[in-house]
Amino acid sequence: MKRTMSVLAVIYLCVIVSLTQEKLQPLNVKLGLWETDWTRTMSGQMPIPDELLSRLTPEQRAKMEERMKARAAQSTKASTHKECLTKEKLDKELAFGDDRKECTRTVITSTSSKAQFRMRCADGDVKSDGTFVVEAVNTENVKGSVNMMASGNGHTMNSSGTFTSKWLGSDCGDVK
Repeated sequence: MKRTMSVLAVIYLCVIVSLTQEKLQPLNVKLGLWETDWTRTMSGQMPIPDELLSRLTPEQRAKMEERMKARAAQSTKASTHKECLTKEKLDKELAFGDDRKECTRTVITSTSSKAQFRMRCADGDVKSDGTFVVEAVNTENVKGSVNMMASGNGHTMNSSGTFTSKWLGSDCGDVK
């Protein structure tokens, strides 16, 4: 199950927190409390690495397959979260400062108002390929999109998402 989460991380989180081969310019946005609305759509079946499947008992494998089918039935999902954007986070996360050795990234555009890059990842027999775009509409509003395809072990999953973020204020309260 832990390996399944790392595959999902490659598909979404890797996009948001990794880019070191080429430096992206931080977006010109305000620091403080931000609220982000995400809409994600997935189709197909998530590829599961053979390495993970071989370690599961028949019961664990059946349970995982059941969860995957249930998740596939929920093809579109929306969520909202709040986050405190600090200078350090802006420099690191929006500049995609963490390195992930299984991914290669190519910056297409990088300005203080827009960043676009392509990412290709290989995690065992699972390969993923996608693009990510984030645009600062102004200093208080950001929008973006992600499109990814992951394949391996006879399965392919396509996922796409869009988000909008709005600045709520300079005081984050107890939001991290």
